[in-house]
Amino acid sequence: MQSWKRLAAGLVILLLPSAASAIDPLVRIESGPVEGIPALTEGVTVFEGIPYAAAPVGELRWKPPQPAEPWPVPRNADRYGPACLQYYMGPGSTAFFGDYETKSEDCLYLNVWTPAKTSQDRLPVLVWIHGGGYMVGSGTERLHHGDNLAAKGAVVVTFNYRLGAFGFLALPELTKESGRDASGNYGLMDQVAALQWVHRNIAAFGGDPNRIAIFGESAGSGSVACMQATPLTKGLFQRAIGESGGAFSRVNGLGGMSLAQAEEVGRKFAQGLGASSLADLRSRPADQILRASRSYPFGTFAPIVDGYVLPEDVYSIFAQGKQNDVAVLVGSNSDEGTSLRLPPPTLSTPELQAELARLYPAGQQEKIVSATMLWTMRTWARLETKTGTHKAYEYYFSHHPPFPADAKFDRDVSHYGAFHSAEIIYVFNNLAIRKSRNWPWQDWDWKLADMMSSYWVNFAANGDPNGPGLPEWPAYDENQTQVLNFGDTVQAIPLPRTTELEFWEKVNRR
Repeated sequence: MQSWKRLAAGLVILLLPSAASAIDPLVRIESGPVEGIPALTEGVTVFEGIPYAAAPVGELRWKPPQPAEPWPVPRNADRYGPACLQYYMGPGSTAFFGDYETKSEDCLYLNVWTPAKTSQDRLPVLVWIHGGGYMVGSGTERLHHGDNLAAKGAVVVTFNYRLGAFGFLALPELTKESGRDASGNYGLMDQVAALQWVHRNIAAFGGDPNRIAIFGESAGSGSVACMQATPLTKGLFQRAIGESGGAFSRVNGLGGMSLAQAEEVGRKFAQGLGASSLADLRSRPADQILRASRSYPFGTFAPIVDGYVLPEDVYSIFAQGKQNDVAVLVGSNSDEGTSLRLPPPTLSTPELQAELARLYPAGQQEKIVSATMLWTMRTWARLETKTGTHKAYEYYFSHHPPFPADAKFDRDVSHYGAFHSAEIIYVFNNLAIRKSRNWPWQDWDWKLADMMSSYWVNFAANGDPNGPGLPEWPAYDENQTQVLNFGDTVQAIPLPRTTELEFWEKVNRR
């Protein structure tokens, strides 16, 4: 694979004279020189598989990320690093996570796509945090490749972070050894380390360290909320984009376990493995840890209100104005619940349960999921504008992507609509990736992808998504709430599902 890529890179250089105007493929960063290759999109250079931290193996398992070992000679950045250890979700999922070619506990790598001509260009930066319930996913997922987004004038970064039990195991022994009375959240600490790396090194790739936007979807969006909430990221980014995920709800523990609760989960996990000590647990083969984690419900290993990375729950941090005060762009999809499976909500009073039954006859769990996601994203925008000093912009993605006629998912494709994660391929302007797989994209799909990717790049550049040739996107206003609807047209509409949102506001009232 590596030799093929380097041969292809050489052919691109020969066939595309304009590629010579791209940034020098040999870039010097803090750990040593890295040599990139031409990306698939003309004028963009990609640097793949750069270590941003040391391998979290052996004694570094369940410890904060440590600096990467430096290298004295140029490192070929022409292949992606391994995905973090995870189990394959299977081909029947609309989340489209791949069965990655290589998975390893040594997985703290990132990738940079840059359209810069020189290191002095100071372009806006978009840093993607992948989703997957904190259990699966990778920054190397094909849908997340940054070629086409970078071609619009931004440096794009994707990265891996520890997942599942490797990323979010808490134990009293780990809490004691930390020196901070905290454990778990190693995956979030990886994210902090990646943002620190970007802040220190992105100028070498032509990026502006003072115009960094972090963006993510689902658990990646929840991670963006955590990165905005944690004091560890102060000054590391200037904009935050959340797509269909947050950490603001108090229903079903979605706001994060307490440290004590997470430690109890960790005790049971260690007992299930028959581990007699922390040293014993660290010595276990990684595959054994992964297999043991499969018996736990999806979402068990996730961000923790640990007192260090997250001093309080995310909602409380925002409500007190203690978040990193940056411009935000957030939104959700109209049919989140068709593919995002969450358990029915557990409500605190019989009155709320009765009202839930009246509002959603016969359960209608799919509609509940879609409405609660809309509430989460609206709450994010509302809290930032209430306790912060920056503007917020909210969207509503209602376009139904056209599935191939022969698509095989776990239910009939006509059911999905604007499903959870449907917007990602449009945001990255990556429709061509699926064109070869018989996705029947229409002219409007290509136009919508072009517009959405432009809005995202504009927001990274200016803290405002608006720009020439794009429909006006009004800033969030509590008194006259409008969202930009990405549907069969792109236009501002009144906030939908207001009756449902009023109910979920009552449920989550603090």
